[in-house]
Amino acid sequence: EVQLQASGGGLVQPGGSLRLSCAGSGFTYPDYVIGWFRQAPGKEREGVSVISSSDGSTHYADSVKGRFTISSHNAKNTAYLQMDSLKPEDTAVYSCAAASFGYGRASSIYGFWGQGTQVTVSS
Repeated sequence: EVQLQASGGGLVQPGGSLRLSCAGSGFTYPDYVIGWFRQAPGKEREGVSVISSSDGSTHYADSVKGRFTISSHNAKNTAYLQMDSLKPEDTAVYSCAAASFGYGRASSIYGFWGQGTQVTVSS
């Protein structure tokens, strides 16, 4: 059974940093694309970043480009989202997901989802 668990969220001041982790089980990371998504209250879910664990290719939403960095540690079946220079508008529930086919930030290609972790950016 494929399972994903996101962790690492919390409260941080504007300009601060957080690192989210996405631990996977029941599958092998290099065979999947891992995506990070976020959803703020009253807003649609947004694809933040994606990584292909097999070749390391990455993609970011314009809203986070230059501030967020996605990575994966295949031996640990874990992906990370390093978030720097955080802004209040980054406040959301962040979730990770895995896709066995396809590549991109569209949520429709992801068949496996983990529970989210809350990120709050506030002074």
